[in-house]
Amino acid sequence: EVQLQAYGGGLVQPGGSLRLSCVASGFAFDDYDIGWFRQAPGKEREGVSCITASGGSFYYASSVKGRFTISRDNAKNTVYLQMNSLKPEDAAVYYCATVECGFGLRQRANDYWGQGTLVTVSS
Repeated sequence: EVQLQAYGGGLVQPGGSLRLSCVASGFAFDDYDIGWFRQAPGKEREGVSCITASGGSFYYASSVKGRFTISRDNAKNTVYLQMNSLKPEDAAVYYCATVECGFGLRQRANDYWGQGTLVTVSS
């Protein structure tokens, strides 16, 4: 069974940090680019960041560039999203998924999606 599970969300004050983890199982993880998306209430889903299968290339949305860092550990079937200098506008449910990672994230019909984790940024 294919599974992608995001962990690490929570409540953080503006300016704080969180690290999200996306743990995968049931497929050849190290053959897949992985991306992070987020969706806030009443807003469209936004592609935040992605990393290629080898971990050698990355993409960041302009809204998070310089504050978020994506990485992966293929031995642990895990992708991380380190989020620093968090802003209230970063609050959303964050999801991980298999994607095509290049000049942006491209979703495909047969991509795998995980359940999200809620990030709340508030004082």
